[in-house]
Amino acid sequence: MTSSPRPTDIARDVLDIERAALATMRDALPPAFDPVVDLLLAVPGRVIVSGMGKSGHVAAKIAATMASTGTPAQYVHPGEASHGDLGMITAQDAVILISNSGETRELADIIAHTRRFSIPLIGITKKAGSTLALQSDHLLQLPDAPEACAIGMAPTTSTTCTMALGDALAVALMRLRGFERENFLAFHPGGTLGAQLLKVSSVMHTGDALPIVAEDTAMGDTLLEMTAKGFGVAAVVTDGRLTGVITDGDLRRNLDDLMQRKAGEVATRGPRTIAPEALLSEALGVMNANKISALFAVDDSGTLRGLVHIHDALRAGVA
Repeated sequence: MTSSPRPTDIARDVLDIERAALATMRDALPPAFDPVVDLLLAVPGRVIVSGMGKSGHVAAKIAATMASTGTPAQYVHPGEASHGDLGMITAQDAVILISNSGETRELADIIAHTRRFSIPLIGITKKAGSTLALQSDHLLQLPDAPEACAIGMAPTTSTTCTMALGDALAVALMRLRGFERENFLAFHPGGTLGAQLLKVSSVMHTGDALPIVAEDTAMGDTLLEMTAKGFGVAAVVTDGRLTGVITDGDLRRNLDDLMQRKAGEVATRGPRTIAPEALLSEALGVMNANKISALFAVDDSGTLRGLVHIHDALRAGVA
């Protein structure tokens, strides 16, 4: 009796097949890749991506990746396109259609629409002689590699290659547009990426919210300022520059004669600070490393610009 293969052995076989296909595509990228990137960089509208079935799922992912990395893009379902959504595809756009066989009948109306209105059409398919390939202005041909499934029919290798090719397009466009880490914030304001790229300046407290005292402020008045502002710290400031910080620890260390002293006598000199343009995640790291709950933001000249509290970082989703 023949024993069944172990699941891990099957997994390795699948990954070997798909890895080989990706290596083939890497070593022989479609000649049209560079022209396609140039076209998509110049298109005044959006990149419309479409496909049916598994190719449709991949198309939606490619459109989402492009949209989040600086290339306006939208997925259009081919079935819905035939019932009115063709109006989403304008003469200002470019269209990417995905079909492993190149003969997916649901794509026919989108193909005809692009031909009628001279909309650039990019085909992604394995079959160079297919309808999609022949009608496309640019062909990105997938490698002729076997599917990784046991019967050689379920989209596996082909969808992996298409996904990778879409990633290559998106990243090439991203880099050529000069899309940087900071740009992610505009497209991911509610997600982890956006939170990790928030700057201190975007959440720090400023102006009248800051607990500020002078070097010669009596400690009684300093305590009132610390209590009123509610951060548990006070900034000792001279001519706008941060010269020291008073914390709860400083109060405890000077408890015996606290009310007879001035703010400058109690303050800790050379406190930890952060630049307003630093990432909020960096500020959280400084606070955690030094076991403090608040951090003053100063510019290159030492001028006090704001204060960020650990709760501000947590509320913003930086943890």
